[in-house]
Amino acid sequence: MLASESVALEGLGFTVVRDVEPGEAIYIDMDGNFHARQCASNSSLNPCIFEYVYLARPDSTIDGVTVYNVRMRMGDYLAEKIRAETDVSKIDVVMPIPDSSRPAAMQVAKRLGISYREGFFKNRYIGRTFIMPGQAVRKKSVRQKLNAMRIEFKDKTVLIVDDSIVRGTTSYEIVQMARESGAKKVIFASAAPPVRFPNVYGIDMPTRSELVAYGRTHDEINQLIGADQLIYQSVEDMKKAVQDINPNIKNFESSCFDGCYISGDITEAYLDALEAARHIANTEEDRKSDPSDFARSQLHLQLANGD
Repeated sequence: MLASESVALEGLGFTVVRDVEPGEAIYIDMDGNFHARQCASNSSLNPCIFEYVYLARPDSTIDGVTVYNVRMRMGDYLAEKIRAETDVSKIDVVMPIPDSSRPAAMQVAKRLGISYREGFFKNRYIGRTFIMPGQAVRKKSVRQKLNAMRIEFKDKTVLIVDDSIVRGTTSYEIVQMARESGAKKVIFASAAPPVRFPNVYGIDMPTRSELVAYGRTHDEINQLIGADQLIYQSVEDMKKAVQDINPNIKNFESSCFDGCYISGDITEAYLDALEAARHIANTEEDRKSDPSDFARSQLHLQLANGD
């Protein structure tokens, strides 16, 4: 058996033998015979770092790195960034956005000596909102997906830790939920750097125009999500969190953060064509889901872009 994550193997009673090598082709014939062949003469290991940030399950091991441990290390680095950018003595509680940011948030709380609380609770029957088609659908799903427990927010300065910020839709709704629940002040921290570019290697991520960080300053992003303060992890610290566990990984596919596409063949024309096709599809989805919500989301987008 072969799978993209170790948990798929372990959950079915298999034993993990090794990772598929870069440039390696695996073939299993109809008789169950296993064949492996190296097909690239100059291969190099460049794992997708967004797997460690968000996509992979925390109990998976990828390229010798346990995802859970990486997310804890990201929390360690993020805690130091928070300490440098704000007065941590004024923060009452640290809260994660369940589930993928929980390891990072726990480490942030531990490092800063601040109480850790679970203020948001997840409806497990709602899927991942950042890949849902249409802005109207995503906005509704955030409120259906998470519920805020008022007693944990009332009259407190809350540090909310999330794994990443993609479109900003979820972040904005979360900040509003915290305020509606009585939070005195909301500081939003991301365990990943700003997502500024689309991923074109198989992850259904947004186009540049849909990304809240694309073409905007730090203050503009903070204003759009409605927080009192926004703190991002640095690209260097995110990479170090993985390399601390496996120093043999020298490079990553991190294009959604730095715009450097590892294959070297992604052009502006390609991204423009991708965005045009996606815009048509998303517009139709929004119109179908809720015409009034679609009109409001278009107006919000125009205001955000200064039109």
